[in-house]
Amino acid sequence: MGIVCPDECKRIEIEEFRRMLLSNAAVHRTKASDEFRNPGQLPSAVALEDKKVCVTSGVSFLGIAIVNQLLLRGYSVRVIVQKQEDLEKLREMEISGEMRQSMNTVEAVMASLNDVESLSQAFNGCRGVFHTAAFVDPAGLSGYSKSMAEVEVLVSKNVTQACAITPSIRNCVLTSSLLACVWQDLNSSTTIDHDCWSDESICINKKLWYALGKLKAERIAWDVAREGGFKLATLCPGLVTGPEFLSRSPTSTIAYLKGAQEMFRNGLLASVDVNKLAVAHVLVFEEMKNTAYGRYISFDQVIRSEEELEKLARETGIDIRTMRSNSRTNFSNCTKLSNAKLCRLMSTIHRCNSEF
Repeated sequence: MGIVCPDECKRIEIEEFRRMLLSNAAVHRTKASDEFRNPGQLPSAVALEDKKVCVTSGVSFLGIAIVNQLLLRGYSVRVIVQKQEDLEKLREMEISGEMRQSMNTVEAVMASLNDVESLSQAFNGCRGVFHTAAFVDPAGLSGYSKSMAEVEVLVSKNVTQACAITPSIRNCVLTSSLLACVWQDLNSSTTIDHDCWSDESICINKKLWYALGKLKAERIAWDVAREGGFKLATLCPGLVTGPEFLSRSPTSTIAYLKGAQEMFRNGLLASVDVNKLAVAHVLVFEEMKNTAYGRYISFDQVIRSEEELEKLARETGIDIRTMRSNSRTNFSNCTKLSNAKLCRLMSTIHRCNSEF
C-alpha cells in the first residue's frame, strides 16, 4: 500500500468530490460528434452515461486488473464470457477477493467473439469497450501458433465492427503489444515510440506469430475505427508481469519472449506491471473525451543487466540461454525505447520514466 501525504490526500478528496458533482451534469452526445448539445452545462470528468463499460476478456490476467481499476473509479462493468467455465471463474474471483469488492455492479454477459451481432448485443448500453485479448490456448501448452494469430485478427475485426454498429459505444481501448512496434530494421539512432510499426515480413520470416497477430489485429482495428465513427486508442505494452504472471498468462508470456535474445541485445526487452498497465488503460479511456487518441507504448522496466535477465528467467522458468545474447551488449549503442506520450497523459500521482 502506498503512503500519501496529507496534502495529497486532501487534493485527491477534492478531485473525487468534484468528479461526483460534475457527474450529475451528464449530457447527451451524438456518436458522430463529441460536441455537447447543450453547451451551457458543465461537461463531467466521467459523466454518468460514461460509467458503464464492457471488458471483453475480464477473466484474463490483464482483464481482471482492468475490471478492478474500473470498479475503483466508480464504473459499472459488463464482462464478456464465452463459456460456463468463464462464468464460474468470475464467481471464484469474487469469492476469493481477487475481484475488488465494490458497490458498483459487475455483470457477466455470454457472447461469442466470433459473432459481430452477439458482441453488439453485449455492448449495447455501454459507453466504451476494453478489448484486451482475442485468443490464447487455455492450457498454455501448444504455444501461440500462426493459426492463433489469424484468430486474433478476426476477433479484433469483430469487436471493432460491433463497436461501430452499437449506438451507445463511443470509445474503444484495445490492447496491442510493444511487439507490434519493435520488429523492424534497426540502427543505433532509431527511437521506438508510438509512431513505430513492426515489419510484417520480419515477423513472418522469424515466425514471431504473437507479434504478427498483435500487429495485424491492431492494424485492422484502426481500419474499422476510421470507417466506423467511434474513437479508438491502443496500448502497446511490454511483457505483462505481476504476481504469478506465468501461471496466470502462460501462452502470451512464452510467446512474447520468442525472440527475447535479439530484443535483449537491442535494448528492447521491456516489461510492465499488470496493475500499472490497467491504470493506464482506464486513464487513456477517460481522457479520450478530451485529447487522448492513437497509440501509447507502455513499460516500466527495460531489461538491461544480466541480473535482471536472470530474474526474468527465474520468474518465467525459461532457459536463460534462450534470452541471453551471444555477443556482449553495449547498451549505450542500443535502440532507444520511449513511452513519453503515455507519461505525458498519466496523472502526476503515477510516476513513470519517459525514455530508456
